[in-house]
Amino acid sequence: MKVSLDLLRSFLAVHRSGSVTGAAELLGLAQPTVTAQLRALEEAVGRPLFERLPRGVTPTAAGNELARRVADPLDRLAAVLAEDSATSYPRTVFLGGPAEFLAERVLPALAGPVADGLELRVSAGLPERLVDDLVAGRLDLAVTSVRPRRRGVVVEPLYDEEFVLVAAPAWAGRLPDPVTAAALREAPLVAYGEEAPILRRYWRTVFDTRLTRTPSLVVADLRAVRAAVVAGAGVSVLPTYLCGGELASGALRALLAPPVPPLNTLFLAVRPGVAGRREVQAVRRTLLAAAADW
Repeated sequence: MKVSLDLLRSFLAVHRSGSVTGAAELLGLAQPTVTAQLRALEEAVGRPLFERLPRGVTPTAAGNELARRVADPLDRLAAVLAEDSATSYPRTVFLGGPAEFLAERVLPALAGPVADGLELRVSAGLPERLVDDLVAGRLDLAVTSVRPRRRGVVVEPLYDEEFVLVAAPAWAGRLPDPVTAAALREAPLVAYGEEAPILRRYWRTVFDTRLTRTPSLVVADLRAVRAAVVAGAGVSVLPTYLCGGELASGALRALLAPPVPPLNTLFLAVRPGVAGRREVQAVRRTLLAAAADW
């Protein structure tokens, strides 16, 4: 049985993206072309490789087995072809992550490769959308605060965020040392989201109690939360990487120093179809090396 590489590449793109539409977008082909290639491959192997669903497809047992056998060789071949390029970074890298972490840590770390010729396109978003974009091929890499559990996505820990309870000096002076949950009942709370997930986690893990209050100020950008707290709006919980300068200068004060501060792991997720590309590996290695010093 002779099967062309184009058929196998299209099959693997469908398997990884979960839809013919997503595979066509990933490959830069028309959807009818991918559909025809998939049918030709199924005829060649003599069995269905996917079950068609109202939205997308799901692989059959034969489809999963074929993907297991061809994924690594095709990825290695793509890496070899990329290495033949005369340029250091043959293709543009598409990267996503949380807006604050991108601005404060990721983009400064990647300044060197960009200065050396790397073409980078960066977008911010929430974890679920970032993983959707990764699987669909709209992103090559993503930094996400939730570990992706999608088929085919390669994931590794990148950085452990440490969280600290903070306020401006004017508010800190009104509170006891060490601060208690009861003492914070009258202090305005500044939160990243209406459900205040970061605050609620801190209350649960440090104070061993539920936070039932509604935040006084909600803004979906931790840099804006930081600015509001520095200006005296109230109390919040921030990652230390985002407020280290303000803590050092005295613009913010840490209200508590628990023996084990709350941590949250950020993950670096890579789409396997591009994991071996030189420019993607350069971004991955740069971020992992930088994270060791953050």
